[in-house]
Amino acid sequence: MMNTQVASREMFLTDLVNQCGKLEAVNSKSAAYWLQDLRDAATEYVLSSSFPTVRDEEWRFTDLSSVLQIPFHIPQSNQSKVKLADIIMPVKNRDDLPLRLVFINGFYAPDLSTVESLVLPIDFYAGNLSNVPEKYQGRIRDVLSKHRQQTEVFTALNTAGLADSAVVFVPANMSIDLPIHLLFLTAPGASPTMSQPHCLVIAEPGSNVTLVEDYATIGNVAAFTNAVTDVVVGENATVNHVRLQREGGEVVHIGKSAIEQSRNSRYTCHAISLGGKISRHNLEVFQRGEATETTLNGLSVAFGEQLSDTHSLIDFNHPHGTSRQLHKCIVGNKARAVFNGKVFVRKAAQLTDAGQLSRNLLLSPRARVDTKPQLEIVADNVKCSHGATVSQLEDDELFYLQSRGLDLERSRYLLIDAFAAEMLNQLPILGVAKMLSTCVAVQG
Repeated sequence: MMNTQVASREMFLTDLVNQCGKLEAVNSKSAAYWLQDLRDAATEYVLSSSFPTVRDEEWRFTDLSSVLQIPFHIPQSNQSKVKLADIIMPVKNRDDLPLRLVFINGFYAPDLSTVESLVLPIDFYAGNLSNVPEKYQGRIRDVLSKHRQQTEVFTALNTAGLADSAVVFVPANMSIDLPIHLLFLTAPGASPTMSQPHCLVIAEPGSNVTLVEDYATIGNVAAFTNAVTDVVVGENATVNHVRLQREGGEVVHIGKSAIEQSRNSRYTCHAISLGGKISRHNLEVFQRGEATETTLNGLSVAFGEQLSDTHSLIDFNHPHGTSRQLHKCIVGNKARAVFNGKVFVRKAAQLTDAGQLSRNLLLSPRARVDTKPQLEIVADNVKCSHGATVSQLEDDELFYLQSRGLDLERSRYLLIDAFAAEMLNQLPILGVAKMLSTCVAVQG
């Protein structure tokens, strides 16, 4: 039995790698040679790696064995006939997010995007990999080439199939006033679809940009999303990043966000996970200079039999770094949430100030959360704290609201909304916050 299971995992990865090998890379001739080298190195890593199981420490609460039973296919191009009317936007007023890049099954859809119809600052670029100006290609190659040293099988699989990517390049000292909506759609095919979207954001020194990275599906069909996002925050730059995962109930979502911060930079991430049968977000922040500021806000909402998993890492390697992390989970029915947050303070990172808190709300007796905030500190002059709480809706709070004229259902909604509001009210786009508040209340 064990040998059969191992063979099944190896065959699953081998089949996906073979499909990745058939993908045509972007049409940019100057990028073709190094991109293919990068894909080849990633392919070798995947073929020498194992599919994660619950025996692996990092995956012990997230069982992916059901994924092996589904023969996913990777689309070779953007052949889906998706119309704008088919897309459920994260805001009621589409003008709230006027600068939009749309990718379907990992491929750029210019007819659904709006970036080409807007007047944008000179030298600012938002588009896909094949149309990147030549003067930026060397910088982009340097950032993507770090994936040559792979450490995780799903990230390597994404790189092995890197045929296109969303690219946002903000030149030095430029502030982009409009939020950039990066919409990644998985559209159904004749068989279950696997999409591998990739996103690259480079904010040069002194720049400022707000991003909404949004994952959704067309229809409620079995699908697999394997996403990778790279964000480079230059010296004294500011990046506000909203990551919204709202895919269908039959979707498996594996996401990786890798952030690099230079000296005096500021990075804020609001990661909201609502959808997916199984979802996993690996968020890694590496502070590459002194006096960096990192803020991580997370909200996972899981109902039915959903599994929502968040693993994060903040790696301090220079003095005077600060971080604040608050992650909340709302779990109902027979769903399960996982949070594992690591803060690693290296010896050189003296005078670090890091705070981490995990707060969890269970709405049914069968709901479950596994939370593990952790600190690993080598430096000897730091200020660090962490904590975790798990609670339920209090009977006296429900009674109080009912005594004021609310029925039980509305009382529950109000308390759940209040629990989520601490996170949602910090979102930089009001329309997105209102939509998410409605979704949380409906599910609760």
